[in-house]
Amino acid sequence: MTGHVHTIHVAPEQGAPMERLERVAAVANQGLEGDRYFETDGTFADRDGSDLTLIEREALEGVAKEYDISLEPGVHRRNVTTEGVALNHLVGERFHVGDVVCEGIERCEPCSYLERHLEKRGVREALVHRGGLRARILQGGSLTPGATVERVD
Repeated sequence: MTGHVHTIHVAPEQGAPMERLERVAAVANQGLEGDRYFETDGTFADRDGSDLTLIEREALEGVAKEYDISLEPGVHRRNVTTEGVALNHLVGERFHVGDVVCEGIERCEPCSYLERHLEKRGVREALVHRGGLRARILQGGSLTPGATVERVD
């Protein structure tokens, strides 16, 4: 199961718009430089696995098709949009995102905050079980679009 990074986003503070990046430093046990969770400022800063959040591009396409809700990369408030990898299968597993080593902590189920923030009814329901993955960064490095996402053997 090998996929890749499609896009990378950070929000500099809680509630701020997500900013698309072409490169970002991932720091072990802290998060992505420039992101709200790096400074423990986000809504879920006290939750284990807030170092890095990921979501599948395929899930976003499914939400658009099945619920007629368009969620462009970044709007969903996840850091990394992936392609070609089943993120739910990485819960409890170690995996690489480029040279960064992560551990999948739990599904990143949608919350009422996301629906209120986006002001789109039905987002929460549409993303149930496909809202992405919360991960802890075990070994830092640099993340870029196109980086490989794969389970550590």
